[in-house]
Amino acid sequence: MNHTASVTPTPAQEQAAMAWLSLLHDQPSSGDQATFGRWLQADPAHAEAYARAQVVWDLSEVPARTLAEEEAFTLQGYLNTMNRSRRSSVRRWSGGLAMAACLLLMVSIGAGWQPSRWLDDSGADYVSAPGEVRSVILDDQSRVTLDADSAIAVDFSHGERHVRVRRGAAFFSVTHTGEPFVVDAEKGEARVLGTQFEVRLQPAGAQVTVLSGRVGVTPTKGAEQQVLTAGQQVAYGAGTMAKLHAVDSEAQLAWRQGWLNYYKSPLADVVKDLDRYYPGRIIVLNDDLAARRISGSFPSKDPQAVLDSLQGVLGFEQLSLLGRMIILR
Repeated sequence: MNHTASVTPTPAQEQAAMAWLSLLHDQPSSGDQATFGRWLQADPAHAEAYARAQVVWDLSEVPARTLAEEEAFTLQGYLNTMNRSRRSSVRRWSGGLAMAACLLLMVSIGAGWQPSRWLDDSGADYVSAPGEVRSVILDDQSRVTLDADSAIAVDFSHGERHVRVRRGAAFFSVTHTGEPFVVDAEKGEARVLGTQFEVRLQPAGAQVTVLSGRVGVTPTKGAEQQVLTAGQQVAYGAGTMAKLHAVDSEAQLAWRQGWLNYYKSPLADVVKDLDRYYPGRIIVLNDDLAARRISGSFPSKDPQAVLDSLQGVLGFEQLSLLGRMIILR
C-alpha cells in the first residue's frame, strides 16, 4: 500500500473499517465485496482505516476473543430483554462467527457500550461512571462512596438495611439506627457491627477491607461468620473464605482521594483498576507482561498518563483504537 500521503482516519471511518473487516471474514457475497471495493477507493482515509483495523486484529485476536466470551452471556440477557429472537442471538455468538463477534464487540466498545454494564445499571439505584468517584447519602443518612464504574442497589423495606454491590466497589460510613446494615456481594455478605469499610467485587468473589469498627463477613448463606476489625481484610468466593490478614487500609482505600497505591502488584491488577477510570477498555496482550510487578502511587484521574509512566519503566508498546481501547504488548 502506498503511504506517500499521510491521512488520519476519523473514529467513524475506523469503526466502519472494523465493520467491513468483520463482514469480509463472514463469507461475503460478491455484492458485498464490490461495495467494499468502492468504499475502499472512495477516500484514502478509508484504506488507511482498513489497514489499521487489520493490524489491530492481528495484535488483539486473543484478548478480543476473550472479551467476546466474557460478554456473550450478558449480551444474551440483554437481547432477551429487548425481545430479540433466540435464533438471531444464538447465530450472533455461534462458533463459526467467532471472529465477527470479537470485532463486533470491539466496535461496541468503541461506541462506549458494554452489555454487562447495561445489565448491572438496569438493576441499580446508584451508579458511578468510568472515571467518576461518587458519594451518595442513603435514606438512613449513611454515606456510600462509589469507586469509578461501580453500581449498587438499595433495599430498606424488610426490617434490615440491605445494599448489594452489583459492580465495582463501594466504601460505607454507616449511621446507627438500630436496624441491621448488610452489604451483599456475590453470594456472601458483610454485616455491620459499627464501622467504615469497603466491599469490592473481584473476578471470583468479593473482598472486604475495614477502616474502622467491626464487620462480620460470611462467604455464603448459613456459613460461619468471621469478624474483621480496623486494618484487616478478607476475600471470599465460591462459598469459601480466605485467611484474614492485616493491611494498610488507608493506603488501600486511597482511591477516595484520587490515588491508586501498589506494592509489588502484577501489571494486570494495575490495569484492571485503571480500566475503571478509562472510558473504554485497556487490555494486556500477553501473560508475561501482565505478570510484571509494579510498586508506586498513581493518580487515578489520568489513566493514560499512568500508562505512559509505566511504559517508560517496563518498555511495553501501546496501541490505541477509536479512542476507546488501549492494547498493551
